[in-house]
Amino acid sequence: MGLQAKVMAKLKEAMKAKDEVALTSLRAVKAELLLAQTASGAKTELTEVEEIKLIQKLVKQRKDSAAIFTEQGRTDLAEPELAQAEVIEQFLPEQLAEDEIEKIVSKVISELGASGMKDMGAVMAQVNKEVAGQADGKTISTIVKKSLT
Repeated sequence: MGLQAKVMAKLKEAMKAKDEVALTSLRAVKAELLLAQTASGAKTELTEVEEIKLIQKLVKQRKDSAAIFTEQGRTDLAEPELAQAEVIEQFLPEQLAEDEIEKIVSKVISELGASGMKDMGAVMAQVNKEVAGQADGKTISTIVKKSLT
């Protein structure tokens, strides 16, 4: 079952349960999927990698908004954002633990012979290919920086 079919099934469940947070979140996912599919020059079907990137982007937006709201002392606005991020995250693959990411990073560094920060871009690209949606870019970046210094 494709992502769009999963989202539609969850949307129906949320409507029946009258779950407003899930409805809002799932409608945002559906809208982004439709926008991506109808974008100029886009194919009719998105690849799984493109779908994962889209879901990651939506989760990141919600978490960034929640962080800003929390900084400003607006927990009333931060909580719904975090709740929406949690609903959207269910469409992401199982996330890797930091120690698993560290193993992948060290393996890639040794394969590429990376020796310093000048090699960070190459290491990041290779690690992103290997983890494919199982970790967010910020976590990977932090681990790569720590490993290359």
